[in-house]
This record gives sequence, C-alpha cells and structure tokens, in this order.
Amino acid sequence: MSFSSEVKAELCRENPVQKKCCARAECYGVLLYCNTFSHREIRIITGSDSFAQRLPKLFKKAFGFGIDEQGEGAKHSFVLTDPAQIRGIFESYGYAPDSTLQHHINLAVLEDECCRAAFIRGVFLAGGSVMDPEKRYHLELVTDHGSVSREAYSVLLEMGFAPRDISRNGHHVIYFKHSEAIEDFLTTIGAPVSAMEIMQTKVEKNMRNAVNRRVNCDSANADKVVSASQTQLEAIRRIDRAVGLGELPPKLQETALLRIANPEASLADLAMLSDPPVTKSCLSHRLRKLTELAETMPD
Repeated sequence: MSFSSEVKAELCRENPVQKKCCARAECYGVLLYCNTFSHREIRIITGSDSFAQRLPKLFKKAFGFGIDEQGEGAKHSFVLTDPAQIRGIFESYGYAPDSTLQHHINLAVLEDECCRAAFIRGVFLAGGSVMDPEKRYHLELVTDHGSVSREAYSVLLEMGFAPRDISRNGHHVIYFKHSEAIEDFLTTIGAPVSAMEIMQTKVEKNMRNAVNRRVNCDSANADKVVSASQTQLEAIRRIDRAVGLGELPPKLQETALLRIANPEASLADLAMLSDPPVTKSCLSHRLRKLTELAETMPD
C-alpha cells in the first residue's frame, strides 16, 4: 500500500461520520474534486478501498440517501443519475436546480472550523495525493476547475496554510513541498498518525545525513593525514639518502624516526609519542622543518 493510500485509510478510519454538517462539507469537497459533478450525473472513481467503504455512509448522513458502487475492476466507481437526488444535492449547496452549474465553493457551507477541515478532507480523499516521505516531501490537490482550485486555495489561506499553486497539463494543482506544512495539513484534516510518520522519517533522514557527513568528513581528514604523511616520508627518505638521519639535530631526528615508525599516525598522535610529549603545533613545526630541509637536498 502506498503512503497516500495509508493516509486515506487513516482519514476514513479515525474520522467517523457523525455530524451532518461535517458530512455535508466533506461530501462537498469530494464532489468538487471528483470525476463528474453535473446536473445529469455524479461520478466518483477511487482506488482507495477505505474511501469506497466510507462514501455510501457519507452520502447517507449528508443527504439521506446512499450512493451505489457500479461495476467491478481495479478501481471503485460510484455513479448517481437520479434527477431528484442530484437536485437535492445541488440545493443543499445553494445551487439553483435548473441553472447552468458553475463550479465554485459556496463558503456559507463552510462557516464552522470543523466543516472547513471536513471539506478539505473530502478534497484530499477525492483529488489528493502525498508522496512517501522517504522519497520526498510533496502533497497536492488536483482538479480540472480553475475557480474551485482558486477558492480552495483561499480556504486554505484562511485556515492558516500557505500552499503554492500551478497549472499542469490542463489541471489546477494546489501543493505543499515542506514537511512541516504537510504535517500540519494532515493533522488538521484528521490524519495525525501519518503526520507523525513524516516527522519520524524526517528525524531518521536527518540522522542518516549527519552520520554520512561525519563519515565523509572523517574520510576526508584521513585522506589528508595519509597525503601529508607520504609527503613527510618522502622528505625524510630524501634527507636520509643525501646525508643520513644521524646528521640531523636530535629533535628533528626523533621526529623523523617517529614518522617512519608511525606512517599513518596523526599529528596529535605523533606529538603524544614524542619523549617528552610535545604540542601538536610543535610537532607540525618540526615536520615542516624536515620538509624544507629536504628541498635543499640533491635528488
């Protein structure tokens, strides 16, 4: 099951159909974002089993009659063609039954905060999707009706959200790309568990990224140590070939022998191995002296 399907399953499972006003508001979101909403026909197609089980109960609570599933297939298809029932639905949302249907949102239906949340839940169930947070953060609401999308955008602004919108292949899309906004959106419409899953995934991804950065940093530092060590060893060998390490001052001779014996040790480790121990800065100075001295020696 996709993450989007899991979210819709949670919305249907954790938000029982109880209040008529909220059932009507949720149906409103479904109808404005469904496949067909006209005087002749209402058609809702969904791949969500949970949403398919919820629809008849939702219609029954909102309008006093259910909506039947027709046909069999990979997706669930619900069709309503009874003129009297469709007229009743139109009238419940303030549409004149015999006028040309203008797709827009009657905000009077969404006066209460609970109804606005229910409306957006219906919008998401019918026309929404959300990406698996392991891949990326993206939630969108898609409709063919520009006026509906613009007005739904305004409703979301009133609810405290700041979505973006775009037209894509003839569709009108409202979308969120930040994890915090998606978490707040899902919590508001009734899917707090899914919101928590996004939060948890984000924490785990941040931890993995932090570990990877540390590993990469440690690896880079190790490469620098090895490179510096090789340069120092080459300088020490050049001095040894030219005049012999025994001709070096005692402190430089000790440092040269320490580096030969510990080719992979860091400056800090070599400093501690010195007798007596010296500071890292002191040891670095001695190694630099050896390198400079080697540059004066013949090949």
